[in-house]
Amino acid sequence: MKLLLIHSDFIEYEVKEKAIPHPEEPKTIKDRLDEALTVFIAVEKIDEKSPKQAVIEASIEIIKTAEQLKVKNIMLYPYAHLSSDLASAKSGKDILVRLEEEVNKQNFTVKRSPFGWYKAFNISCKGHPLSELSREIIPGKEKKAVEKEKEILSQWCILTLDGELVDAETFDFTDHEELKLLYEYESRGTRRIVGEPPHVKMMQSQELVDYESASDSGHFRWYPKGRMIKGLLEDHINNMVRDIGGMQVETPLMYDLEHPALSEYVKKFPARQYIVQSDKEFFLRFAACFGQYMIAHDMTISYRNLPLRLYELTHYSFRREQSGEVSGLKRLRAFTMPDLHTFCRDLPQATEEFKRQFSASMQWMASLNLDSEVALRFVKEFYEDNKDLAKDLVMLAGKPILVELWNEQYFYFVMKFEFNVIDSMKKASALSTVQIDVENGKRFDITYADEKGEKQHPYILHTSISGSIDRNIYALLEREAIKMSQGKKPMLPLWLSPTQVRFIPVADEFKPDCEMFIRDLNAISPFHFIRSDIDEREESVGRKIRDAEKEWIPYIVVVGEKERKVKMISPRLRTNELGEGNKSYTIAQFHSLILNKVKDFPQQKLPLDIRLSKRPKFKG
Repeated sequence: MKLLLIHSDFIEYEVKEKAIPHPEEPKTIKDRLDEALTVFIAVEKIDEKSPKQAVIEASIEIIKTAEQLKVKNIMLYPYAHLSSDLASAKSGKDILVRLEEEVNKQNFTVKRSPFGWYKAFNISCKGHPLSELSREIIPGKEKKAVEKEKEILSQWCILTLDGELVDAETFDFTDHEELKLLYEYESRGTRRIVGEPPHVKMMQSQELVDYESASDSGHFRWYPKGRMIKGLLEDHINNMVRDIGGMQVETPLMYDLEHPALSEYVKKFPARQYIVQSDKEFFLRFAACFGQYMIAHDMTISYRNLPLRLYELTHYSFRREQSGEVSGLKRLRAFTMPDLHTFCRDLPQATEEFKRQFSASMQWMASLNLDSEVALRFVKEFYEDNKDLAKDLVMLAGKPILVELWNEQYFYFVMKFEFNVIDSMKKASALSTVQIDVENGKRFDITYADEKGEKQHPYILHTSISGSIDRNIYALLEREAIKMSQGKKPMLPLWLSPTQVRFIPVADEFKPDCEMFIRDLNAISPFHFIRSDIDEREESVGRKIRDAEKEWIPYIVVVGEKERKVKMISPRLRTNELGEGNKSYTIAQFHSLILNKVKDFPQQKLPLDIRLSKRPKFKG
């Protein structure tokens, strides 16, 4: 509930016309209250979950302010404009009526303007330091749920390669600087962003993705180059999940707010939900969990089918991150999440699958050339019973990992891992993650038939091999920002670079030669093509090379009389990893050089016109 409290010389209003189809019947068309505390009120969806508590807490705040201002008159004035997340009309009116009754119990003269009407009003504000106050009421029960993550009691340790669990405060972090940063961030850090992360300017200057002022915070527009990168990442994760047996499905974007099993989730974190109105109220999904639960609930599953893997690449998932948490591509309110749920017959099967997906996550991180630190989180009792699993995982990682031990089970899962990237601001972000869920099989009545034909509830692994696609682009850019701070050249992985080869003619007469080289480059294999373009603008060769450098182009090929004559090229390589410098190649050799570096990854064609002079500017 949002409150705007005005210490007023007077407040007067006149009812004009209906704002909703069935407004409250007004007791009077005009009214006025002098020397009053005027309280403009917006009842919100969060208040519907605990209306009694919302009324009590709002009345306490109103009465406290009235007593502080020494006023005896209070005007309660419904004012929808204070919030974009309003309760339903029925709930809003009921809560306001109850609030009026609650405040009336005290020694005040209380009036309330009618609900559901457009009204003309005049108000005169006193104009002293306490004459204008704003308050936000989050019902106590719900507030605790929203902030529950902050209240978790846990112990922080480092698991070494020899399987020893060492208190993080006593661990020697020499040669493990990023592991130290992860520990400090997770145990003492804040998710609030101070200043603009470097990747924001990078994503804008490279014309990949940008803010959308016409939408909500945390929703973005994707330009052709950024959309292509996003698409390649999506294709890659789809292929990887299919390789481990994931069956791809598609599920609805929204779900019934009052569904018996689903509403329990929404009530835990109401402030993070997007609520939409149709024939009734729905919430936008924040993962593919619910849709896949519903599919699994309706399936006939035998123990022979397990492990069974359902997968969806969600376009989109929604989560209303809190103010101050949303910045760039790190934490969004609308994001693309590859979401896999694996249904397992028992704990041994679940832990084996857990290790398999841990290895797949390592493969994903390697495909993006991203260094990462691993965090394992256990309910303490579960860790004590599964130490061998933890030791297997640290051996797979090949380096010490951060371990958080929870005193009790706070969530639906008893264990999870995360692969975390440290950004240029020394903050951590989780990409790959898997959880072992021990509750939702029963909660959603998902069953399989065991060897005796008896119904059993499966364990469920919640998996995102990559984490959100958007956040992967954030991670790539932030790691390049770190390289730039060290004086190194930034570059995306070759398979993700929008343009892989830039041809630059030294004069207009060599444009046809550039076009021929590109045709020959892509004619070698119909299944593998190299993203190449031509800078044929009216600029100097030096300027064209500098512009290609600014675009992080991996290979730059200048074409003149020599290249025309010998039919060979001598590319400038952005990094040593791209091949041998100062070497000439035939087109076939050059194709092989690039193909060997990208053949294990998805292919997409150039997302823009081949000629730079024909391309518009997306970012002025």
